[in-house]
Amino acid sequence: MRRAGAFLRLARPVFLIGGFAGFGLGAAVARFDGYALDWRAYLLGQLIVTSFHVMVHFGNDYFDRETDVPGVRTPWSGGSGVLPEGALPAWVALAAARACAVIGCAAALFAAASGAFVLAVVGLAIGALAWAYSAPPFRLLARGLGELDTVAVVALLVPFAGYAAFAHTLSGHALIATVPGACAMFAMMLAVEMPDVSADAASGKRNLVVRWGIASAAIAARTLASGAVLLLLFVGSTTFGAPPPAFVAVIPVAIVAAAFAAPQYVAHLSFATFPFLGVALYGLTTCAGIVIVLTGAA
Repeated sequence: MRRAGAFLRLARPVFLIGGFAGFGLGAAVARFDGYALDWRAYLLGQLIVTSFHVMVHFGNDYFDRETDVPGVRTPWSGGSGVLPEGALPAWVALAAARACAVIGCAAALFAAASGAFVLAVVGLAIGALAWAYSAPPFRLLARGLGELDTVAVVALLVPFAGYAAFAHTLSGHALIATVPGACAMFAMMLAVEMPDVSADAASGKRNLVVRWGIASAAIAARTLASGAVLLLLFVGSTTFGAPPPAFVAVIPVAIVAAAFAAPQYVAHLSFATFPFLGVALYGLTTCAGIVIVLTGAA
């Protein structure tokens, strides 16, 4: 039971919510564009996304197992901690990552064989870019490209997969709907990297927080967080024509963005760390986008 619990921690299931939300956003836009939502297509598309999402969790812990040791681990950053603790041997994480990659690729190939070519291509792009995030020889996370890679995969391609699963194509609406989430995801990546900046610099990882420094990264994260709020309002009103009550969904996003801008006012809350605010910002932005799109389609 102890090993099973460690394996579950290694998978970091709470972060999988972002993949479900992103896929749901794409599905909502497909519905807005008049496509019917089919549960079989939904399950296939979500299987592709989730398989590669879990692959990343296992792979990150394996390929970052040494650099995670001196880092400051939080519930929202720094890996699961399972491998540095010795709760499981490292090969388990690598084997699990490869197994998830096989499942994701097999599901994408099945989609192609079923005629869902766009979904298959998007799914395989998700898998390739997700693997390149931490795995050698690319290790984009150590080159100052990991943040953009994550934005491309989670904020852009995952919603595209949700759209393509039903529309079998892509559209301008699908792209526009991802812009607020892209800002939020970029802010999230900067936020979750901040606690580990010293350990990352010492280990040779040259992510954007290491390159820019904490102060500049914090300014960028705050700007992007505010941008996510403004873009939700702009996109929701101009592109999707959402009614005014739908924008109530933006209020939680605005609260988190305000906490980014003025962290001194939430410093007394032990949970309100920058990593937590980053994760909350992306999740709330994507969920608000779903509400706005669906109400615009009603």
